[in-house]
Amino acid sequence: MIWKENRENAYCEITPAILALKEQWEKKNYIDPRLYKEYNVKRGLRDEDGRGVLTGLTRVAEIQSYNVVTDAADREYITPADGILYYRGIDCREIVKGSAQRGRFAFEEAAYLLLFGELPTAEQLQDFCVQLASYRTLPSNFFRDVIMKAPSRDLMNTMQRAILTLFCYDDKPNDIGLENVLRQCLQLTANMPVLAIYAYQAWRYSLPGESLFIHMPKPELSTAENFLRLLREDRSYTELEARTLDVALVLHADHGGGNNSTFTNHVVTSSGTDTYSAIAAAMASLKGPRHGGANSKVMEMMDDIKTHVKDWNDQGCVADYLTKILDKDAFDRSGLIYGLGHAVYTRSDPRCEVFRDYVHQLAAEKGRDQELALYSNVEKVGKELLMERRHKDALSTNIDFYSGFVYEMLGLPMELYTPLFAVARIAGWSAHRMEELTAGGKLIRPRYECVEEHRSFTPMEQR
Repeated sequence: MIWKENRENAYCEITPAILALKEQWEKKNYIDPRLYKEYNVKRGLRDEDGRGVLTGLTRVAEIQSYNVVTDAADREYITPADGILYYRGIDCREIVKGSAQRGRFAFEEAAYLLLFGELPTAEQLQDFCVQLASYRTLPSNFFRDVIMKAPSRDLMNTMQRAILTLFCYDDKPNDIGLENVLRQCLQLTANMPVLAIYAYQAWRYSLPGESLFIHMPKPELSTAENFLRLLREDRSYTELEARTLDVALVLHADHGGGNNSTFTNHVVTSSGTDTYSAIAAAMASLKGPRHGGANSKVMEMMDDIKTHVKDWNDQGCVADYLTKILDKDAFDRSGLIYGLGHAVYTRSDPRCEVFRDYVHQLAAEKGRDQELALYSNVEKVGKELLMERRHKDALSTNIDFYSGFVYEMLGLPMELYTPLFAVARIAGWSAHRMEELTAGGKLIRPRYECVEEHRSFTPMEQR
């Protein structure tokens, strides 16, 4: 392979040989979709009604999103219900409300609850925050030697690489005793925002004409405050900005054991591997656009709508263009209105409902009320169109519908949207990893049915 400094190299070239091998692969790897029904395969680990297949037990978090009704013939039916997200049995909306009433940030409190199963006392919370602050530092020259090397626009890749490299700085990286895993999880929780911001700054500095600035976190500040402080050159932020970001972190800290990245964490942890590998695997899952990229797609869609809808306040104009999107005649031709509907929630996403108030406050502070009105129209009209087409009487608005808009108002580049998700979700991943180590007990090993025909080996000269 020939590497060139401008990165236009033969290593990335799709050669005729690769295309030929791809065609060879396609000849022998088709699976008839009808076979999935014949073998009763739970595709995506879901039942036909969309419910996840039960694969484990947890005390960390719970989602309630529907009611199950049984008729006279003992047949079960799902009926829509307002969604509730519980952290250790406590409604996450109450966590946000309680912290707002007492004028403090809530993410650290939520992380403590997820890890230890109880709300902390004032003294316990203070000690926990001091512990996190003491861990919010990277090894000497880590930024220069690791993060600055080959910076990628895909910051999740840089963060995964950094997390795996931290293994090399740990004297007990493979020790899966609970006290050691807890120490590692707390250190990663503390450093995830640092890794995200530093990965962004390194990539931005690689662009022509950009300068580099690196700030150190302040121990007395919350995770949300430090995130904004590290990101901005002048290190300033408003109270509302920090509180809005804090609420976003709380609402993304966990989502039950069944989401893709948390389940990945359970699967990898069940093998007995180290903490760094387990968290990097969860990051790899979250990096996928089907899991962690929804708010970015909403932003791209809304930019397209802003361009093609002349009157943002005319619901008829909005409906006309959304119909084109649903008919696959506009935007990305997927036929999807991103941010409307959810794989789990039916009637409402509780995260979106609690976030909505902060969206309105921030839009008012930033002078973005006109754009917020467009979002509201797309939400209202889009849900009506989707419910009519899908013959449903309820449809939830996903938190991703508004989170990207909030992040944009906070001045976050789109490259940081999914890394910010990881900054929050590391709290849940940590709790689930420790739970799997103590309660799992078995290597997670699902079954796949092979549908290839048996055949005899053919000697080389007869092929």
